[in-house]
Amino acid sequence: MKTILTVLCFLLSFAAISQKSYQDSLKKYLDNYVKEHGVVKGDDKKHLNFYPISQQYKVTAKVELTPNSTWFKMETSGILKPLYRVFGVATFSINGNEVKLNIYQNKHLMEKPEYADHLFIPFTDVTSGVTTYEGGRYIDIIIQDIKNNTLNIDFNKAYNPYCAYVSGIYSCPIPPKENRLTISIEAGEKNYSKSH
Repeated sequence: MKTILTVLCFLLSFAAISQKSYQDSLKKYLDNYVKEHGVVKGDDKKHLNFYPISQQYKVTAKVELTPNSTWFKMETSGILKPLYRVFGVATFSINGNEVKLNIYQNKHLMEKPEYADHLFIPFTDVTSGVTTYEGGRYIDIIIQDIKNNTLNIDFNKAYNPYCAYVSGIYSCPIPPKENRLTISIEAGEKNYSKSH
């Protein structure tokens, strides 16, 4: 019995350390996101708003690669319609719901050495237009993040497109219908508003 209790205490202690380490790493990530933001500057950065970090929104997905998918013009908020293709389909469970999200690759970016491995997961969910930006949010990954057809997706890293801060300047991709979720993703960046 004593051995079992010792092991249990060790496991609980390890879980607590792991959770703190995760929280610390995400806080550092978000602090850097705010510091390096490409559009919001100076005092306006205090209006960048995020859900509390929650490990339940870090999921492991199975990825079915789609190497022969066709290129298509993705709808955006502006006049530019960049070419994308579905790189793969991620399937995972979150809060008891089975979910699928397409992972996209941009044809123009893959021709640039610094972005050749860049992939993109745009999505909307039930929070869109309520507590998060109505046009959806994005998650960036790289091809090397997919290992043995498995991918870790952390919705705590979901961020707003530039159109959430300035309208009429940028052509921000609009998540295709396949990536419009019917569940709430209460993680990542929230609405940007100077009235808060």
